[in-house]
Amino acid sequence: MIINSETDFSEYLNQVKIASQQEQRGKLEIQLGQARLEDDAERVSELEAKIAEIGEATNPLVRIETPYPSPIAEAAFYGLGGEIVRAIEPHSEADPVAIMMNLLAAFGNMIGAGPFFTIGADKHPCKLFCIFVGDTAKGRKGTSWSPVRTLFEFIEPEWVRNNIQNGLSSGEGLIYHVRDPKYKREHNNTSNSVSESLEDAGVLDKRLLILEGELAQTLKVLSREGNTLSPVIRLAWDSGNLQTLTKSNPVRATDTHISIIGHITKRELVKRLSEIETGNGFANRFLFFCVKRSKELPFGGNFNEIDLESLAQKLRQAVEFSKDAGEIQWADETRPQWKAVYSELSEGKPGIIGDIISRAEAQVTRLATIYALLDSSYVIRPPHLRAALAIWDYSEASVRYIFQNIANDRLANKILNALSLRPHGMTKTEINNLLKRNYTSEQINEALNNLLALHLVWSKVKETVGRPVERWFSTRSMNEINEINEKRGE
Repeated sequence: MIINSETDFSEYLNQVKIASQQEQRGKLEIQLGQARLEDDAERVSELEAKIAEIGEATNPLVRIETPYPSPIAEAAFYGLGGEIVRAIEPHSEADPVAIMMNLLAAFGNMIGAGPFFTIGADKHPCKLFCIFVGDTAKGRKGTSWSPVRTLFEFIEPEWVRNNIQNGLSSGEGLIYHVRDPKYKREHNNTSNSVSESLEDAGVLDKRLLILEGELAQTLKVLSREGNTLSPVIRLAWDSGNLQTLTKSNPVRATDTHISIIGHITKRELVKRLSEIETGNGFANRFLFFCVKRSKELPFGGNFNEIDLESLAQKLRQAVEFSKDAGEIQWADETRPQWKAVYSELSEGKPGIIGDIISRAEAQVTRLATIYALLDSSYVIRPPHLRAALAIWDYSEASVRYIFQNIANDRLANKILNALSLRPHGMTKTEINNLLKRNYTSEQINEALNNLLALHLVWSKVKETVGRPVERWFSTRSMNEINEINEKRGE
């Protein structure tokens, strides 16, 4: 059997396990037949119990836990971005991935909406939405921004001072920071004419970098009914033309250029995203990155040793080139490489992981465009694409690690959380009672089938004097029980 993916490997292990158990069961049944011939009641009872155990064990699917992502490929540190990260990294406890993504997101925002890449009829400017996922404090998520900020202060201090905000709480609040001018219409009764006067000058500079250190609060807001933040964020990634449709105080912002950097723990991210619908396209606008402390620097490193002025001068040249670069295209030598990876990037995948990584080709082209612009290039060359693919591969691996045990709808996650806390399983009636009978049997069946398709649950039917009883179990809970039993047997 050729194993090409983690899913194939999981299925392969299941086949091996089931084949081994079936072989063991066959041997036990031969022994059982012999014991019955010898009329050895005690031995018959012992063998029947062992055979029953094997029958139960073949029911649950062996689920392979996705490990923490392997270190990002060296190709990600290509060019000027790599030079900057290698200069900063020895003097910082931050993950190099976080330093690089802060740099790429900040650069993409500073250069504005001038440069872009076209996919079909859609323009993709260099806007990135990034989420760093790591332990509180010890993940050193926040320390990855400080040296990048210092570097950009050399280039455009006004941008650092005026175009970086935090506190995402509503769609209206986000629009306000990049709002268009607003005019008030006045009717002159004497002349019976209508005139307009400027009520709000709005914001001329449409660049905005949102730096959200407590993204958990933002995600909590998204779950509130009627909150407009999710659709506004989606529009900010897409066209950049934002609007709220409230009658009393409509707000508009056109041609915006918004980038987002958020920090959160894995636990909070899984908890908050499991409470909202991920299929609406909110999560797939973001790139997710597992980050952790790279080293211990009890004395804080020696930033004075970094020649920031020299790095800033190179970065300044790239910024000046990029602002007027216009449309970026594929280099002729890159086209075959892009064609080779496009099919895999654009292929749909199931479950919440499939939802989150469904914009792979667009994310990769945005990243590749930024790498090209850092190189002051009008075309995406092979090293730019390789760097972007290295970033994407690490982000996808992070998504698979972070979201491996949740589904893509609220009800399914409620059921999964309940089953995970009950190793002896639950019947559908018990599930319905736990949910306070707020859902129909069809909704519960659909959620269970969703979880079953993702190999997150399994079921077992037990014969009774009356009707057979079906119990549902969490695959993860069963794996944990098996691990405990294995340890006890050691």
